Amino acid sequence: MVSKALIASAYHAKLETLGAHSDLELMVVAPEYWAENGRRQAAEPVVPKSYRLTYQRLRLNGRFHLHWWPDLADVVDSFAPDVLHIDEEPYNLAAAHACRVGHSSGTRVVFFAWQNLRRLYPPPFRWFERYVFGRAAGIAGTTTAADVLEYKGFRGSLAVIPQFGVDEAMFSPCGSSPGRNKFTIGYAGRLVAEKGIELLVDGVEALGDDTVLQIAGGGPLELVLRKRLADTSHTRLLGPLPSTHMPRFYRGLDVLVLPTRGRRGWTEQFGRAAIEAMACGVPVIVSDAGELPSVVGGAGCVVPAGDGEALVSELRALRYDQEHRDHLARTGRARVLAMYTNRRIANATARFYRQLLANPGTL
Repeated sequence: MVSKALIASAYHAKLETLGAHSDLELMVVAPEYWAENGRRQAAEPVVPKSYRLTYQRLRLNGRFHLHWWPDLADVVDSFAPDVLHIDEEPYNLAAAHACRVGHSSGTRVVFFAWQNLRRLYPPPFRWFERYVFGRAAGIAGTTTAADVLEYKGFRGSLAVIPQFGVDEAMFSPCGSSPGRNKFTIGYAGRLVAEKGIELLVDGVEALGDDTVLQIAGGGPLELVLRKRLADTSHTRLLGPLPSTHMPRFYRGLDVLVLPTRGRRGWTEQFGRAAIEAMACGVPVIVSDAGELPSVVGGAGCVVPAGDGEALVSELRALRYDQEHRDHLARTGRARVLAMYTNRRIANATARFYRQLLANPGTL
């Protein structure tokens, strides 16, 4: 399995369960670091028990769709896997390069996809996608992505499996009320316009001084927000947090908000922060953009994307309704335990590998 996301140690929990299957030997390829927006994020330390781990360099590090692994062929030659699972969309250079490596070595290649729009990409990404469709054996992704890629012409095996789940022991409720004096709202994610972060800041300002907004993440809007919020005390920019610090962040909240607005050619593809917060017993409010409503189901509140008044109204309602917050906390965690744990996702992934090797046609 090859994934740039594995710089985060929390994402390795799924791999421990996957590697523990007696009929499966797992080699994991992770980057030494990931560079984005001028920040170089080093891989968080992990000590694997049931799998092997190698850190490899990336070319064009930080370029989401154009990075690639120059030494991947050497790793594949040494390990000789039956399946090469590249954790990238088919229109990325890394996925196309992995398919070339797999094709040369006779290894079946699996890729991942979040796609939820029937979008035709410009060259060279359209060429990468076409190349991957012609050489990959399977896809593990969301239901919508499977439908989109089948529509685009992918004829390999399809399995609906989320990318990463959560460790329900690590992401868990704190067990007692933290006794906060102010209603505490949180956001976790990239600071970009399409995520709706400025809409949330506006909403918190409208709620008044008895609320606090905690923002975890970095991105192009960080400097703009820091200047805007320099003289305010109700909003705190925490910057990007290590994955191991996220449970404590969520437990300090009364509600997590993901107010994605989307943009032309993109809408929300999952919303990992939502399931992490739900696992910690924190109510969530999400917009109706992309996959967010299907991720939270009936265990969260959904507001129209870009509707600031609806968001403020929902926040006010939750602030004064402890019984409803408690209900959302219980149902949210129950939904995560039923659908999004690392164990459930790892076991589904192992089944997919077995079925792919037994029958490389269709599942």
